[in-house]
Amino acid sequence: MRRSSGSTLPEAIIAIGVTAMLVVALCSFTVFTGHNFAALFNYVDLDDVNKNAMDQITRDVRQANQVSGYTSNRLTLLDSDNNPIVYQYNTVNRTLVRTKLGVNKTILTECDKLKFELAQRNTKYGGYDVVPITNAALCKVVNVSWLCSRKLLGIKENTESVQTARIVIRKQGT
Repeated sequence: MRRSSGSTLPEAIIAIGVTAMLVVALCSFTVFTGHNFAALFNYVDLDDVNKNAMDQITRDVRQANQVSGYTSNRLTLLDSDNNPIVYQYNTVNRTLVRTKLGVNKTILTECDKLKFELAQRNTKYGGYDVVPITNAALCKVVNVSWLCSRKLLGIKENTESVQTARIVIRKQGT
């Protein structure tokens, strides 16, 4: 009797099953890795935009002569030439726009919340606390905070960035 040296049907089915499992594992790993890279890029990009916006606001507030107008989502500063600089948060468009000399520049997009608060410095020597106020003419400190987020593949995930700052107006008297 002569023996066949080929593979049998059960061996072929087992080989196909093992190969299919390896392909599914490789595809799952690829999708997981791609999603994580996209989330990381999204977070880093959002953080860069937030840093640039915070730098712009900080420069303008520190160099302002005074705060001339204020609401929780709008801040008007007078710069060194007494030209107004307006920061306006639009809740519908989720944007923060800076306006100076009629030129509008969107400095934040995808912003879920934004809030401006005015304060005075603590009257105690060496104190770091501030006293909240509503009168713009008395403002020495501007507190700003916002929350921006993005969707990743249509789902709002852990791609949000919270920014807060307490900025002291330098040019105004103490």
